[in-house]
Amino acid sequence: MTLARAEVVVTSRIPPFLMSGLQEKYVVHEREHIRDPQVLGRVKALVGGGEAKIDAGYMALFPALQMISICGVGYDGIDVAAAKKRGIMVTHTPDVLNDDVADLALGLLLAVARKIPAADRFTRNADWLDGPFQLTRKLTGAKLGMVGMGRIGQAIAKRASAFDMDIAYTSRNPRSDVNYRYVATPTALAAEVDFLVIITPGGAGTKNLINAEVLKALGPQGFLVNVARGSVVDQAALIEALQKKMIAGAGLDVFVDEPNVPAELRKLDNVVLTPHIASGTVETRKAMSALALANLDAFTGGQPVLTPVPECRA
Repeated sequence: MTLARAEVVVTSRIPPFLMSGLQEKYVVHEREHIRDPQVLGRVKALVGGGEAKIDAGYMALFPALQMISICGVGYDGIDVAAAKKRGIMVTHTPDVLNDDVADLALGLLLAVARKIPAADRFTRNADWLDGPFQLTRKLTGAKLGMVGMGRIGQAIAKRASAFDMDIAYTSRNPRSDVNYRYVATPTALAAEVDFLVIITPGGAGTKNLINAEVLKALGPQGFLVNVARGSVVDQAALIEALQKKMIAGAGLDVFVDEPNVPAELRKLDNVVLTPHIASGTVETRKAMSALALANLDAFTGGQPVLTPVPECRA
């Protein structure tokens, strides 16, 4: 099946590298600008970023749809079950962003433990003239809990090992390919550690997995870092825990309703906030774009795709 200048729809924001690659090979339509029923009937593929929302109803607009190519490792906004029911292939871009996400997780751990953003403001505002900056929390040698131990989780753990951190993890099942200690539940893990890093997939199965009970177990000396999905953490419970100092602080790269970050979070001084930039380097976005495009090229060229989502693997 060779589809010269096949027509595709971009359903959400994608890196410019991917857009330029698409425009070289395909007829590209943008989600908000496509209205012609004849065009809808010719579209063979949808392309989106990790935040793309594609449900069964949207897929139904495209009777000739055969593929969805996601530029991101997360695809919880895609109704994969509905896609499979129609025989639609769904791909994503795992592995190429592992290093960047792991790097940012360590950056957030350091930033929230050592209060680096607050120290920057303290210095810029000349507050140092009035006395020294407050003492902070040592990272090296601390106890780290990982909620999730997939490819990115292992990359985070590898970096944390360089800080001599005592690492334990929880996941649906113990892994035989890692030497870190397994703990059965997030609550039990939180009760044992100083820092809790969230790096588990989003979706209905993990919604509010980190709830008030987990945060209470983490305790007033504990810190939370989330580089997974905003939906994994009960955001209201987290805000309350931070406001009442039930936990010491948090480093957050993801939120429930991006880009809308609650004012309550933005006002807190025990939180470090970043705008979902874990994979946001030039090198990694280029690699993600290349893989998303390669998946699309392979499929339209009648070849096996490189990285189908697990549910679509043969």
